[in-house]
Amino acid sequence: MFHGSMVALVTPMAEDGAVDEDSLAALIDFHAEQGTDAIVAVGTTGESATLDEEEHCHVMRRIVEMTAGRMPVIAGTGANSTREAIDLTRCAMQGGADACLLVTPYYNKPTQEGLYQHFKAIAEAVPMPQILYNVPGRTAVDMLPETVERLSVISNIVGIKEASGNLDRAREILERCGERLDLYTGDDETAMECILLGAKGDISVTANVAPKAMHEMCAAALAGDRARASAINDKLMPLHRDLFVESNPIPVKWALHEMGRIPAGIRLPLTPLSAVHHEKVRAALRAAGVL
Repeated sequence: MFHGSMVALVTPMAEDGAVDEDSLAALIDFHAEQGTDAIVAVGTTGESATLDEEEHCHVMRRIVEMTAGRMPVIAGTGANSTREAIDLTRCAMQGGADACLLVTPYYNKPTQEGLYQHFKAIAEAVPMPQILYNVPGRTAVDMLPETVERLSVISNIVGIKEASGNLDRAREILERCGERLDLYTGDDETAMECILLGAKGDISVTANVAPKAMHEMCAAALAGDRARASAINDKLMPLHRDLFVESNPIPVKWALHEMGRIPAGIRLPLTPLSAVHHEKVRAALRAAGVL
């Protein structure tokens, strides 16, 4: 349903933490010009955890309006409360998003049956395309391939963002779910290999700062052109690695500020990138040809 380089978009903020809508509009124009294949709004990289529900819904709506049909918008609507996730997903549907992205419930650590019932309830409550999101390194819960397979028969569950970085896991999901469910990677370092295995694209942090290169790399991998994909990806590898020297989105927001694209704002409990990492991230931006 969706494919290619899908940017996990940052939410630009002023120094006081207020959402900067002018910078947000400029970022979306930048992605449209550079060939980004879809916008993923208000996910982990968009600091969803520190936006209240009203802000969350407002930013999703504004991104849809600003994108104006130039590329699909996938709205992050996950929560560790099923009721809250349903409410946010309804907001996304009413705001015109093309799909929603639903992270596994974090902190409360549901069982596999709890995960199944959670996602089933959201799918039944809100009739829009839904993409599951498994990121055990952040949530302390791992949705297993057999649970994904159970969910894949629900008609409006159309994909999964598997962000474990485990290619064996990706392969198993592809084998179990076949054509019923599109697989997307959420790990930039292994994205090329995952797409060559059969994933439909990458929900990417790196695409925030190198959108054209990420679009071209994903397109080459989707076409099965390993040589071209590798040539592009080799230049991006320092970004794939060094945009995670501190918790995402700390480094990528600093990088975008360094590029002059957004203000320096980030909300507590996240803090600006430590000075000790500045030159490392600058060097990665230079290696990718974007600074």
